[in-house]
Amino acid sequence: MHFEILVEDQSGKKALEIIVRRILGSQHSFRIHSYRGIGRIPKNLRGVEDPKKRFLLDQLPRLLRGYGRTFSSYPGGYLAAVLVVTDLDSRCLKKYRKELYDVLHACNPQPEAKFCIAIEEGEAWFLGDLTAVKAAYPNAKEHVLNSYTNDSICGTWEKLADAIHQGGFHALSAQGYQAIGKAKSDWATRIAPRMDVDNNRSESFCYFRDKIRYLVGASC
Repeated sequence: MHFEILVEDQSGKKALEIIVRRILGSQHSFRIHSYRGIGRIPKNLRGVEDPKKRFLLDQLPRLLRGYGRTFSSYPGGYLAAVLVVTDLDSRCLKKYRKELYDVLHACNPQPEAKFCIAIEEGEAWFLGDLTAVKAAYPNAKEHVLNSYTNDSICGTWEKLADAIHQGGFHALSAQGYQAIGKAKSDWATRIAPRMDVDNNRSESFCYFRDKIRYLVGASC
């Protein structure tokens, strides 16, 4: 089976390139496409026609329509699916999930697609495996890590920064967006290889992992 995976930023791509291979093994294929941010779903569900405007949700209607046409042209024995991976941030999960499925249901033909939402942010998936965090950052502040409640709305990346970055979130944020983006990519590069995909306390990570396994199992 083949997966097309859409993520909102480069750090997410770096993490998933490692994590997805561990979930899938070597028998299945995938490609990961990163964007310049999450953006917003267009009200008319048409999507932004200019592909240079690389915000994930702005492009999502156009992308899903394209995948629907492409997948429908594949031979019957070739199975493919889209995985859309975004942060929840401060949105209402129920409302946001409905908005995403409205985009999918507006496609004709519809691609096989699943929406996997990190709660609150992608760093929640790292914090779901504190053993991996501490292996990557042996000097991580235990009291900060232990104060985190999995998949809580608490300022997740800031919590991770307080645990592992010199000077914590405030020192990092003072350096600006480029420094934050670089730090997040570094976290992904160092933590993701150490993660145990079968033992993670983040329910949103487990949902993502199990959706991939479900699709692979259904294709056999």
